[in-house]
Amino acid sequence: MSMKVGSRQVDGVTIVDCSGRITLGEGSVILRDTVRDLLSKGNKKIVLNLQDVNYIDSSGIGELVSAFTTTKNQGGELKLLNLTKKVNDLLQITKLYTVFDVKDDEAAAVKSFK
Repeated sequence: MSMKVGSRQVDGVTIVDCSGRITLGEGSVILRDTVRDLLSKGNKKIVLNLQDVNYIDSSGIGELVSAFTTTKNQGGELKLLNLTKKVNDLLQITKLYTVFDVKDDEAAAVKSFK
């Protein structure tokens, strides 16, 4: 199953709903292109909703870090929302949980930008 993304605006924050697998190849390319596209259009407040992401490999983790760095370098903020247990555990193991601002609630994630 490949990755699918859809984005929507909530109070000036862009929420990217991701589903499927973020893996080497198509999944990480879709994520990279989506984030770069949003930044190029001036959307600097980005929340990645990972509720329906069932698998991330090392390349996918790298892509999350890259998206975070790219956003930060362009004066924006990127946060993660609704991590599955598997993704949460992966971020804990890699110590990346401390790098990302992770939220469990969409309203709280949107509010955290203000």
